[in-house]
Amino acid sequence: MQETFIEIKSLDADARGVGHLENEDGSQGKVVFVEDALPGERVSYEVKKKKKNWEAGSMVTLQRASSMRVEPRCEHFGYCGGCSMQHLEPTAQVAMKQRTLEDNLWHLSKVKAENIMRPMYGPTWGYRFRARLSVRHVAKKGTVLVGFHERASAFVADIKFCHILPPHLGAMLMPLRELIGSLSIYNGVPQIEVAVGEETTVLVLRIMAPLSNKDEELLKAFADQWGIQWWLQTKGPETVAPFYPLGKELYYTLPEFGVRMPFKPTDFTQVNHQINRALVHKALTLLEVQPNDRVADLFCGLGNFTLPLATQAREVVGIEGSAILSERALENAKANGLSEKTTFYTRNLFEATAEDLVALGRFDRMLIDPPRDGAIALVTALAELREGGHAEFLPQRIVYVSCGPSTLARDAGILVHRAGYVMKKAGVVNMFPHTSHVESIGVFELA
Repeated sequence: MQETFIEIKSLDADARGVGHLENEDGSQGKVVFVEDALPGERVSYEVKKKKKNWEAGSMVTLQRASSMRVEPRCEHFGYCGGCSMQHLEPTAQVAMKQRTLEDNLWHLSKVKAENIMRPMYGPTWGYRFRARLSVRHVAKKGTVLVGFHERASAFVADIKFCHILPPHLGAMLMPLRELIGSLSIYNGVPQIEVAVGEETTVLVLRIMAPLSNKDEELLKAFADQWGIQWWLQTKGPETVAPFYPLGKELYYTLPEFGVRMPFKPTDFTQVNHQINRALVHKALTLLEVQPNDRVADLFCGLGNFTLPLATQAREVVGIEGSAILSERALENAKANGLSEKTTFYTRNLFEATAEDLVALGRFDRMLIDPPRDGAIALVTALAELREGGHAEFLPQRIVYVSCGPSTLARDAGILVHRAGYVMKKAGVVNMFPHTSHVESIGVFELA
């Protein structure tokens, strides 16, 4: 059977190579997405899915390799779904993400930043301090699997070591398989949540049935051997509680600001501690906070940005949709001696209106750090302040931290085309090396 070769021109959001078939008349035909192919390469592929206007497949023959191609470090790459870009040189990964950000801004919203900042990046291995590991007993293999899912599959990948987890966790995967397999409820453990603090590593064991006395002894012995702490989750997230050993506390620090941030293993915190420190520094530098400023930190979570901001501003208002997180943020502010300069509210920012913003009062600066869905209601409310004749309530400068380039582009379009802002700067933050995930930051100034 004759192979069909195509030229790969770019990468898509899932790090698949993108090329086109050629029509009989020589014109460009349907688009093709090829797993593990890189821009500049010529490849043949096996079709996995075919539609009228596109095809998707896996690479069969690499006829011409990109100069950016490298040998993946992990033997499980291409099979495990935890990484999608290990075959691409790390600095080239960052460049690809920067291009993705710029393309999204322009093609989705016709926005161009006046200045493209240098990308932010750090260690490329052992960086993932947060993870959710799937667990499954596979009777046919006679073993328990612990790890990430297979690529584009609901099955758990049979991996022996993970290089993106901290080394002590990467080396723990096989012992964890043996441990779970020895429990009486080996068929009732669907996942293990991992959270690494500066002194403590917590594994949250999701259990669907009670532990036996023997199970508890096995878990305790494992904790003593590996220096970890077990928490148990019997139902929803509200049931998560420490099991063994007791008395340890998860926390991370932001030394530049003298902040110590306690957190629970199921709280949202950034997966990459080193990049988080750099991100907080960068965001506050870009916000250009002055001592008399009143600042809003929206989608504030535990106060990751709020507390550092409080060391620089006159007042910081943190707003979060979860009452539990708002209370935890206040506790953290008190623990760090910053409660007099911080106020926390529980508000649904996905339903924010212009009236809500007016009720909060004027802010000089605003930091927005939404989840992947973005902050369309919030930026629309800002636009409505402008359009409704209340521009005096608009902050002079906004720093928007994003975990989705398409939603940042959408929201940037509203800020620029309706709310009267100029996008001064934009850049990527490589929070998740070897994956296609694009974290970014944008700076907006009132025109």
